[in-house]
Amino acid sequence: MSSIHIDSFAGRHVHFIGIGGISMSGLAEILKMKGFTVSGSDLKATPITERLRHNDIKVYIGHTAQNVKDADLVVYTAAVKEDNPELVETIRQGIPSIDRASLLGQIMESYEYSIGIAGTHGKTTTTSMLSVILDKAGLDPTILVGGELDAIGGNVRIGQSPYFVTEACEYVGSFLKSRPYMAVILNIDMDHVDYFRDIEHIYQTFLEYARRVPESGYVIGCNDDPRVKRIMGEVKCRTVSFGLEPGADWTARDICYDEMGCASFNVIRHDYDMGKCKLKIPGRHNILNALAAAAAAYALGVSADTIIEGLLDFNGTHRRFEIKGKTEKGAVVIDDYAHHPTEIKATIKAALNYPHKRIWCVFQPHTYSRTKQLFDEFTEAFWGIDHLVIADIYAARETNTEGIHSKDLADAIRRKGMDCIYIDGFDGIASYLKQNTEAGDLIMTMGAGDIYQVADAIVI
Repeated sequence: MSSIHIDSFAGRHVHFIGIGGISMSGLAEILKMKGFTVSGSDLKATPITERLRHNDIKVYIGHTAQNVKDADLVVYTAAVKEDNPELVETIRQGIPSIDRASLLGQIMESYEYSIGIAGTHGKTTTTSMLSVILDKAGLDPTILVGGELDAIGGNVRIGQSPYFVTEACEYVGSFLKSRPYMAVILNIDMDHVDYFRDIEHIYQTFLEYARRVPESGYVIGCNDDPRVKRIMGEVKCRTVSFGLEPGADWTARDICYDEMGCASFNVIRHDYDMGKCKLKIPGRHNILNALAAAAAAYALGVSADTIIEGLLDFNGTHRRFEIKGKTEKGAVVIDDYAHHPTEIKATIKAALNYPHKRIWCVFQPHTYSRTKQLFDEFTEAFWGIDHLVIADIYAARETNTEGIHSKDLADAIRRKGMDCIYIDGFDGIASYLKQNTEAGDLIMTMGAGDIYQVADAIVI
């Protein structure tokens, strides 16, 4: 944990480098509500930075040394490079600084019931589901979610109770800087290959996170995932399992899907029927997310009826199988955050149950390292769709030291018999889709970068 504690800066000026990030912006709003003077900077203006300005937070576009001149404390993320002019100036002036993960951990510690939702996939949806349930239960939680949730008007909600719900990110071991009362672990898969050596390194990191839960707390874990199941046997706190395979404490029975691919099922706890659940978001994977949220809420004392009602009210989050609208010719456009082969497969499986004539997918790979290390898995991830377009790789925090290009991925997928092309630039992709799709088609833009701009460009 950081030797610097946010409490010692109460009411003073905190500056965020990269304030437009989904987590950083939420933390900035929390500190603003707690009486701090808050400012921040980011590379470009976005709807998030505009919302921050609307909330009387000073936002600079572009990074310059001048931006930190009046700061008493500087917050930065793992993505900020050592040569960032604001970080360089912070060090030169000796301004105290703290990383995002440490700040989040300290904020979590101020809540008696802090809940961290972890896992390679599904964190945002499960955090959002649990948030809606706790809000419906009248528990007035503080919420920090990694996506835009209409139910709370954005990605953050400031409550006045001892409940705090947030995503817990494993990248660079960030979640090891928190001590949650409850850790929900959805799954453990190979990812963030620019940091983790191998799957055992990832497992040990998740295990260390789970062991940070006090004995009086809970680990809520997926019984279907062998690594999560293994963790459940290696912690000293209370454990609750969920899953669709036999042996879980919480499971689903009598699963059926409507014409949009959304599931209905009976929620079962220890063979007791807790009630009928109907989801408004598609896919088998969301049944598991719902069971995780249900198990966590019940452990926090929420009634079964309220859990079922909360899940029924949940309409999804932005960029998670989000229906954006239709094109001029009548094709349905859906945008999704999937950027890992496992997530891509789950999203396509959900799309196959959605009404469609043909499925078109535009995929933007996220980071060179992930594209390179999971290359073979990506070439097998898109089965089931009719036409695939590969966009340029979204670099995020990286430079291309891997010698990889989207053309390589498109060529490899095409050699396996799929209709796949690479198109340079979003304008070209949008034009291609407008020319070649028709009424009844389903178009999915997919990736963790800015590929949603293509969806925005083709809907009317």
